[in-house]
Amino acid sequence: MEVPEGGERTGSAVAAVAVLADDLRRGMYEFIRRARRPVSRDEAAAAVGISRKLAAFHLDKLVDAGLLCARFEPVGGIRKVGRTPKVYEPTDTHIGVSIPPRRPDLLADVLLDAVLTEGEQETAVEAAMRTARERGHRLGTEERNRSRPGRLGAERTLTKAEDTLAGYGFEPDRETPTCVRLRNCPFHPLTAKSPELVCGLNHAFLRGFLAGLQARSVEAVLEPRPGECCVTLRTPAEP
Repeated sequence: MEVPEGGERTGSAVAAVAVLADDLRRGMYEFIRRARRPVSRDEAAAAVGISRKLAAFHLDKLVDAGLLCARFEPVGGIRKVGRTPKVYEPTDTHIGVSIPPRRPDLLADVLLDAVLTEGEQETAVEAAMRTARERGHRLGTEERNRSRPGRLGAERTLTKAEDTLAGYGFEPDRETPTCVRLRNCPFHPLTAKSPELVCGLNHAFLRGFLAGLQARSVEAVLEPRPGECCVTLRTPAEP
């Protein structure tokens, strides 16, 4: 039987999704992505609370699915007596599913609403920024109404932001108690075409989210880094 064009890639994507359906594997994969460095079996096992032997089985499944690559090297570059440990990193292979999540649909909605609501005194860019801020404000307001958190300090604000923004593909990472870096840009494929516009919309969306959450002790700051979201959430005093 002939394989349709792209059939092998589709099969690989389905296999990868099936592998990630297991909670332990998905937990280890997410941990390794967040680590931003090679991770040993012992670290992966500790991250999800299982034995090293069981972790090795699940990690090998992730390697077989093309989600991780493995090699032998000293952890942290320090050579110790005994066998060199096996370490794991995410691959760069595109598997046809969005891992981490991308949200071009959200960006498209913002731009469509901007076109439909553009005022006579607004430019197209101003309308887009306003719409992104309003969309973020709506999300923050909805979260505040849902959880009714009362007065929010910096650390509770950032915890709320982590919980909410993870669902939008931002991959929030708590660098310090008062600083959250957003490791993934949900609009990444489009950012390369117009980084100033897309990063500006992203910044407006997150500022609106904090305003809707009524979080006055945290601000969204433009801090672009290669391969990550352009915005960091931090207290004003955070260096």
